[in-house]
Amino acid sequence: MSPATSTSKPRRRTQAERRAATRALLLDATIDCLIDYGYNGVTTTRVVERAGVSRGAQVHHFPTKAILVSEAMVHLADRRSADLERQAEQLPRGKKRPAAALDLLWASHRGPLFEAAMELWVAARTDDELRERLVPVELQLARRTWELCRALFGDYAKAKTFPASVEVALASMQGLAVLALPMRDDGGALTGEGQTLDQLWRACRKRLLVLFDEPAPPKGARG
Repeated sequence: MSPATSTSKPRRRTQAERRAATRALLLDATIDCLIDYGYNGVTTTRVVERAGVSRGAQVHHFPTKAILVSEAMVHLADRRSADLERQAEQLPRGKKRPAAALDLLWASHRGPLFEAAMELWVAARTDDELRERLVPVELQLARRTWELCRALFGDYAKAKTFPASVEVALASMQGLAVLALPMRDDGGALTGEGQTLDQLWRACRKRLLVLFDEPAPPKGARG
């Protein structure tokens, strides 16, 4: 190793890099607190302590709690979207594609984004400031979900019935995920017949697959 190499100092981060890192710490800490304590239990003091930053930094980047939690939702959605896009590239082609795509979408409804979203929307019912912040966030997330669905389903997304099929699939997943929220991950029965979440999802997916029976024919093909 040359003397120049051994004595070289690590590159100092730019102001923009430091700012981005501080924001990420605060947003990650907010999501963690939201999942651990619920919306009412999220305090800026808890967030600052978990993030390891100053109170002044939190106020500078996110002046109110409503701004902080809504921005945290966008932050987590960005991460989840990037993850799903990478997984979409590995999905099988052909008839196995819809089942694999549905499983990926279902997994996204079992993660922290869905639980955090439910916490926030329940709180927004009686919190005008939070509701005002969440409406544009929800619209942004809905657009992103549709883009992801087109990537996940591949050629099946070209079918005329695809939009309606996706609406039914997403509504089914959301309803099932809400049903499972009180149980968390303990694997207990969710119905009087003793069905678990996994069993309910398999039954639901079987019926949803009928909606994605065939991909759209190539252009120029006769119907």
